[in-house]
Amino acid sequence: MGEKRQAIYDATTLGKPKMALLGLQHMFAMFGATILVPILVNGYFNGEGLSVQVTLFFAGIGTLLFHLLSKFKVPAFLGSSFAFLGGFATVANLNTGKYANMTYGEKLPYACGGIVVAGLLYLVLALIIKLVGVKKVMHFLPPVVTGPIIICIGLSLAPSAVTNASANWFLALVALSVVVIFNIWGKGMFKIIPILMGVVISYVVALVMYGFGFTNADGSAIINFAPVAQASWVGLPPFQIAKFDLSAVLVMAPIAIATMMEHVGDISAISATTSKNFIEDPGLHRTLLGDGLATAVAGLFGGPANTTYGENTGVLELSKVYDPKVVELAAVYAIVVSFIPKISDVIGTMPTAIIGGISFILYGMISAIGVRNVVENKVDFTKSRNLIVAAVILVSGLGFSDGITFTIGSTSVTLTSLAIAALLGIVLNAILPGNDYDFGVNHKGDINRGVSFNNDVA
Repeated sequence: MGEKRQAIYDATTLGKPKMALLGLQHMFAMFGATILVPILVNGYFNGEGLSVQVTLFFAGIGTLLFHLLSKFKVPAFLGSSFAFLGGFATVANLNTGKYANMTYGEKLPYACGGIVVAGLLYLVLALIIKLVGVKKVMHFLPPVVTGPIIICIGLSLAPSAVTNASANWFLALVALSVVVIFNIWGKGMFKIIPILMGVVISYVVALVMYGFGFTNADGSAIINFAPVAQASWVGLPPFQIAKFDLSAVLVMAPIAIATMMEHVGDISAISATTSKNFIEDPGLHRTLLGDGLATAVAGLFGGPANTTYGENTGVLELSKVYDPKVVELAAVYAIVVSFIPKISDVIGTMPTAIIGGISFILYGMISAIGVRNVVENKVDFTKSRNLIVAAVILVSGLGFSDGITFTIGSTSVTLTSLAIAALLGIVLNAILPGNDYDFGVNHKGDINRGVSFNNDVA
């Protein structure tokens, strides 16, 4: 008793049934957060947003593509990125230039086009890292830049959480409470999936309330089952081809700065968990290439951006099974589920109040991780240059609520608040003297650089 379990790097020694169950565990770990992204985006686009089927399909395909490009060495799962939610919300509300007379559904492909470009930026960073080395590149993206940008991502989404929760405050509080309880007091697997438990338990409560005739604050039904009855059991995910416009690209692309930092943090966390240095072998340039291509391919066919998931890193720590083949099984499961429309439509009946309650903790957690990034990397705010960089990022990211719109030729271009903040932060950090950040020195701080929920494995 009390002996530390031995790590398992080859799951085939456990037998196929156990491998199958371990893969299923990884799928459930990512499931709650991954499907929450299209649910939230559908709220921004009045029901004409991302498809749960397409999201699950590209979570699976993206994970397999990542494993191929990282030489099948890194046990990482790629799920939907929350960092781009603000970008989707902004594109949904664009109403100038060519977007003036578009429906929400017509705007979505342009948001996905921005996702494609964001994914391609990973390839640029991967090439630079390959040529000059990771430490030199990360010197220009220190926590004094990435931390405040991540803080802005979370805080800019806060109003939508309140709006959704206000549809039914009781349900929202149930969802919020369940997430908190499982995240703080949960044991074993339940501690790894607080979002999924929050969604499931609050949905059960919603079903009970619906059965007793309760309604939302505006008198509408808590759940609408009509789409479920019409859905088939088997069907192709509703793919759509991305479209490209400079305004949407400038909304989405700068967010890649934050998600690339998330990637670095997650690969560091997986390395620490498995006691293998994946930053060097297969190399950060390869993992970035895999993540970026997975994101670009997903966006090209109407899916959300992908990102390495901290939730699944937690499963690695829980199970002590570090074989990438188990994660690849989870990816196959996700692809199979994506061809079952009935499941997607059941998920689509999720009350907006539950989404709001989950978002309360989720959006706040994004900002809190930005704060943690700054604190754990010991950013010195007694230095004026650090105060200036952080101050300009925060004010720009939260102050330019409508962005800046200007015309290039005959094209109307909107530069969003996050894009403005990212550009100003990077430029100021580059030109102001005193940047003493050295990536790799503070390992604990480097790990916590992303915007994944529960990314706290050390």
